[in-house]
Amino acid sequence: MILSDRDIKNYISEGKIKVIPEPDFEKQLGPCSLDLHLDSHFKLFKHSEYPFIDLSDKKTPIDEMMTEIEISDDRPLILRPSDFVIAATKEEIILSSDIMGRLDGRSSLGRLGLVVHSTAARFDPGWKGKAIMEIGNLGVIPIALYPGIRICAMTFETLSSPAQTPYLKQKDHKYAGQDKATASKVHQELGLKNNT
Repeated sequence: MILSDRDIKNYISEGKIKVIPEPDFEKQLGPCSLDLHLDSHFKLFKHSEYPFIDLSDKKTPIDEMMTEIEISDDRPLILRPSDFVIAATKEEIILSSDIMGRLDGRSSLGRLGLVVHSTAARFDPGWKGKAIMEIGNLGVIPIALYPGIRICAMTFETLSSPAQTPYLKQKDHKYAGQDKATASKVHQELGLKNNT
């Protein structure tokens, strides 16, 4: 069941959902979601140095194929058409073992051609860390993104029972506790060179 605005507030006050820093409900809370803000760290592919990604390449970690940038709050990141960046929310989210989160783009930004996730919209029960987004510009005009803008919305759902193995207790969890834009760690599944 998706939590309503009333339940989101209650679950946050009870500590079943933790949002750091504390949200401003008047500005961030919708009828069934909580808006989150864009952080200032980004990861971008060095597409001029690497013509393609080869998941079987044991010598070139994906993180090496990317560059990290940080921009100040008053300067934008210009996202050109077909550009792709990894970004994070300013907020850290901690979920109890019977709650999952789902990330969605905001309609106002979607109408500009901005997508905030390619496929990774689910945050498992027991999650802890910043929400990482795969942001792309599907539009035809560049978009200026400023740190601090409301970039996405998270909805919360209750499980039928608490997860037997929450995210942090999984042996193969890869992204727990991330505090800024993080490259893919698919190499860990394929037995390739570690890139962290």
